[in-house]
Amino acid sequence: MTAATAPGPQARAAVVCGVGAALPSAVVSNADLTARLDTTDEWIRSRTGIAQRHIAGVDLSTEDLAVQAATQALAGSTPVAVEALVVATTTPDRCCPATAPAVASRLGLTGIPAYDLAAGCTGFLYALATASGLITAGTAQAVLVIGADRLACLPDPEDRTTVPLFGDGAGAMVLRGGSVGEDGALGPVVLGSDGTLADLIRASHPGTLHMEGAEVFRNAVERMSAASLKAARAVGWDVEDLDRLVPHQANARITGFVARQLGVPYDRQLTNVEHVGNTGAASIPLLLAQATADGRLKARHRVLLTAFGAGLTWGATTLTWPDLP
Repeated sequence: MTAATAPGPQARAAVVCGVGAALPSAVVSNADLTARLDTTDEWIRSRTGIAQRHIAGVDLSTEDLAVQAATQALAGSTPVAVEALVVATTTPDRCCPATAPAVASRLGLTGIPAYDLAAGCTGFLYALATASGLITAGTAQAVLVIGADRLACLPDPEDRTTVPLFGDGAGAMVLRGGSVGEDGALGPVVLGSDGTLADLIRASHPGTLHMEGAEVFRNAVERMSAASLKAARAVGWDVEDLDRLVPHQANARITGFVARQLGVPYDRQLTNVEHVGNTGAASIPLLLAQATADGRLKARHRVLLTAFGAGLTWGATTLTWPDLP
């Protein structure tokens, strides 16, 4: 493992050195939903692969979830002095001020640059790209990146097609300066957007979420697959080189189609959507933290991350998973 002390401003890569996750304790099962909505467990599972989701109550904010995930990530990280913090979220607790400065202060990081980033369910990858830029430019020696969302509040509570999809949660990652080629170093982050399709996923305020399901599905599969191939090729990987595909957990049908498009076998895909639903910007870091903890993700695994979300936005990147403490 590399030394804990971060290199100087000439660092050429952002390197993962810690992950963490947070979920509300309250769980809403498909049976709970069928008791009040015109749907069935079979209908939900067959279309989404989701069996349950964690829902935050009024006493648990996006900020709270972010702090919990970040605390876990920092506790399990190699020792670094975090010099910047980025929170990716679609559901900040308020329009102004941003969530990140409050999170930084609660973590004892008052004074560092801290800001929010909104890119839908692709937000965590956009935040990784931002953090990587801060590190490689020498602006920060280490950056804490958090994806946190309370998406369960966005659908109309009577809409049986969207309510089952979403859950609440947070995931966090600590990045330090390091060298290209070492375990944990992020590869180039491929990002994209298409604002001409913004109306495919939209919500003006809680309870107003609208989704054009068929078009979202088609675009998600197409964009994630293309971005994934581009990110893999950028580091000289073929699909056969991948040990783990980590797609945004929108629903099982989308992630399954992406894997098939790429030719990634089922046993090389990481998923948790059955138990947590779509957690937005939290999706990828939450899954990484859980898979590290339960052994599905191990040191030296070649990993590809990819996501798609409102905007429309999409992205992908690669890394060889580090041996986390």
